[in-house]
Amino acid sequence: MVGGGGSVYWGARGSGFRGVVVIFAWVSIQERHLRSYVELYASLGWNSLVCHAGFLNAFASEKAMSMAIFVLNELLKELQIKPCPVVFAAFSAGSKACMSKVFQDKYGLVRNCVSGHIFDSGPVDFTSDFGSRFTLPSTILKRPVPAKVASLIVKGVSSGLDALYLTRFGAQRAEYWQNLHSSVCIGAPYLILCSEDDNLAPYQTIFTFAEDLRGSGADVKLVKLRGSSHNGHYKHYPIQYRAAIASLFAKAASIFSQRFQRLEEERTRMGSKYDEISELICDLQNAAVNSNQSLRRVATGPSDHFFLPSSVNDGYAASGSSDNERKESSNLAQNAPGISAHSILGQMLFDICVPKNVEGWDIKFSGSLNGQPYACARKLSPSRDIKSIRRSRL
Repeated sequence: MVGGGGSVYWGARGSGFRGVVVIFAWVSIQERHLRSYVELYASLGWNSLVCHAGFLNAFASEKAMSMAIFVLNELLKELQIKPCPVVFAAFSAGSKACMSKVFQDKYGLVRNCVSGHIFDSGPVDFTSDFGSRFTLPSTILKRPVPAKVASLIVKGVSSGLDALYLTRFGAQRAEYWQNLHSSVCIGAPYLILCSEDDNLAPYQTIFTFAEDLRGSGADVKLVKLRGSSHNGHYKHYPIQYRAAIASLFAKAASIFSQRFQRLEEERTRMGSKYDEISELICDLQNAAVNSNQSLRRVATGPSDHFFLPSSVNDGYAASGSSDNERKESSNLAQNAPGISAHSILGQMLFDICVPKNVEGWDIKFSGSLNGQPYACARKLSPSRDIKSIRRSRL
């Protein structure tokens, strides 16, 4: 991605890498300076995905979000091939120009892989005073112009930013700090490198940010250097800087390993539960099939019958069924596979509660279903029993 919004490219992309560092930079740091950080990470076995945001990205939220989505998609392609630990490294205003929008992503794989954060000369706060000293490109400030002209340019930029902050950028500034603090939910350690002599990224602002992260339970290492300028910590303290980066990379690799080990254990546990549920469903289906086969044998011919009370059974047997037929039907009923209708599974399959005692039920065949007679049953009321007795006496 190359354009007015900046550029995104792979600074180093070796095959035997240990992880990926996503570099978020702004126009305040030049490409040749970024190259030294790419080489540092590569010497430690980490690839680098560079996001060099344009000037307006720090002030236009839409441009920052567009670049964040592009970075996430590019990173996701790499992680789908080989999941690995990911460290976000923000330089100067790169945290505002793109990085803060990345924390709003919904990519589960990316969030699971993020295992560390680096802030070099930041995070910076955006105020009108900051704009007057920082937003002007360094090329303009270095040009040989009269002091009055340079002063007018600075005042003009400052007053313009004041007007913008009173309307739109005030809400963006609050969202920016909220997004940075929300990164604690990822559960990754922080490395913050700063200097007391950095006027563009005041130490007090960075110290307050680090304390807020610690108060939220984050693992924060604050490295305060002396005499180094904005974005110049690695240049002035290369050995100490490299040791701090290597320590964070080791933490990130350990956290990534533990995190994915837990995920694999959860997947294995969920897989075993899924197998148990599948077996139970298969058993229920087999029981239902067997039960349906048993029910199809009921009332499929003149000789088939329900098991009725003795008095009714004798009367039905006298109507035409022979002893041999009844024996065969009884053997089929005893040998037929099925389940108990009074069990919990039986009630679930038949959706009824079958009574254990059917004495007193008037069961008779009425009509036919698909050419076959079917039985219906209803319980006699006490009054009907009395009427039947009276009629028999008459």
